[in-house]
Amino acid sequence: MTQNFFQTFILLLLVTDPFGNVPLFATALNAVPPARRPRIVVRECMIAFVVLLIFMFFGRHFLEALQLSEASLRIAGSVILLLIAIRMIFPHPDGVLGRNEGGEPFIVPLAIPALAGPSALATVLLFSRESTGEVLIHVAALAAVVVVWLAVFLGAERLQKVLGPQVMTAFERLMGLILAAMSIEMLLGGIREFAKTL
Repeated sequence: MTQNFFQTFILLLLVTDPFGNVPLFATALNAVPPARRPRIVVRECMIAFVVLLIFMFFGRHFLEALQLSEASLRIAGSVILLLIAIRMIFPHPDGVLGRNEGGEPFIVPLAIPALAGPSALATVLLFSRESTGEVLIHVAALAAVVVVWLAVFLGAERLQKVLGPQVMTAFERLMGLILAAMSIEMLLGGIREFAKTL
């Protein structure tokens, strides 16, 4: 149980990439008055949490309605994860999640897709196919990840100043490498699932 919780926690942490999203949050909140920033951070994290929770509990029905198999979802999710991992390792001019428009952020781009992006949604959709006990462990892991989000983003400005841009970039690339390995593992799992149906 503890191992399952830890694996889910690490996977969700890598998929949502709070440390890699620190520059995005800092840029998006740059035009917002400092006193209002913590409120926006909490709001966006809670929106992302609720969206992921809905997909975790109702994802199974969503898959059945669209007649999607677990293998296809696993393979699609792994491809998205791999693309994000590649952008983390080899930086793109538009950033990991694409171009970010100015103004006070609301839902987009911080809650979605920065935190509750396609890869995170695909990951929690996979959890919805498991037993009730395992889903509850996943909910607990997601809640723990939300605590990390809040800690990281509320201290984003100080974190950037203390670590510096070079360390933040190196950390993001390391997380990208780990995420790439996990995406390949997910892809192989999807191929194995598909091979069983042949």
